[in-house]
Amino acid sequence: MSECILKVNNLTKCYNNVMVLDGVSFTIEQGKIYGFIGENGAGKTTTIRILAGLSEATDGEIEILGQTERKQLESVRRKIGTLVEKPILYDTLSAIDNMNMQCILYGQKNTNIVPQLLEKVDLANVKKKKVKDFSLGMKQRLGIAMALVQEPKLLILDEPVNGLDPMGMVDIRELLKSLNKDYGITIIISSHILTELYQLATDYIIINKGKIVEIMTLEELNDKCKKHIIIETDEALKATETIRRELGTENYIVSENTIKLYDCIDDVKKVAKILFADGILVTRFTVVGENLEEYYIDLLGGK
Repeated sequence: MSECILKVNNLTKCYNNVMVLDGVSFTIEQGKIYGFIGENGAGKTTTIRILAGLSEATDGEIEILGQTERKQLESVRRKIGTLVEKPILYDTLSAIDNMNMQCILYGQKNTNIVPQLLEKVDLANVKKKKVKDFSLGMKQRLGIAMALVQEPKLLILDEPVNGLDPMGMVDIRELLKSLNKDYGITIIISSHILTELYQLATDYIIINKGKIVEIMTLEELNDKCKKHIIIETDEALKATETIRRELGTENYIVSENTIKLYDCIDDVKKVAKILFADGILVTRFTVVGENLEEYYIDLLGGK
C-alpha cells in the first residue's frame, strides 16, 4: 500500500441546520490521481474548501501528512496546492508578475521556480502578456502553475476543465498526467465531466447528498463496467428465478424492469432460450458495456 498523505474521518458540515456533509471519510494515497465525483450540491466543493483550510468542518477529523492538530494543519497545508473553482488572478498584471506575487505570498525564495513552472504549463512564451488577454484555458493553466509555487506533495483542483473547449481539456489532462508521473504529485480533481475523468484518474470517490457512496480504483471500475447482458421484461422477478434455476448464477443486478446479467456473455443464445422456454416476454435483450458516466447514473439511481 502507498503512503497515506491525507485522511478524512467522519467529516460533517452544517449550514443553518442543513447537513451538507454527513460522515464523509476517505483516504488519499501518495502518487495517485483521484476523481472526486458528484452532482452540483453533492458536497464536493465544500469538502475541498475544508481540506484547503478555506472553511471549517462542524465535526470530524482531518489528517494531512500525519498531522491533525489545528496549528500543525495550518503549517502543513502550505505543502498543498489548491485551485478552487476559478484561479484568483490579477488581470492587469502579466503571467510572470502573478507568479512572482504568489511566490511572495508563500515565501518561496527559489527564483528559478517561476520560469520552470511557466515552461511546464506552456506559458513561457507569453509570460509578459497581461492576464486579461488570456483565454480561459490559459488562465486555468496559470492557476495550476500558481498552485505549484510551494512545490506541493498534493494538488487539489475543483472543476479545472469547466468551460474549456475540447483542446483546452486535453491540455489540462496532459499537464496533470505529467505532474503526477514526472513529479510524483498526488492529485484530487473534482469534475462533472466524467468522460474526461475516466481518461485521467487512477481512483474514484463518489459523493451524493453529502455522503460517500463508493470508493474504487480504476481497475475495480473497469471490472464493474465489464460487458453484461441487458434484459428488459415486465416479469423481472420471474426472469431472475429462471436465471438462478437454469444457469446457476446470481451474478446480476435488477432495477425495476431491467436485469443486468454478468455471466453467460459468450452464450447469449442459451440465456434467451431458457427465458423463452419459461414463457417470459422480453422486450430488450442485448450485450453492452458501461462507461463511468453510465455507471455513475446507475449507482445514484437507487440513492
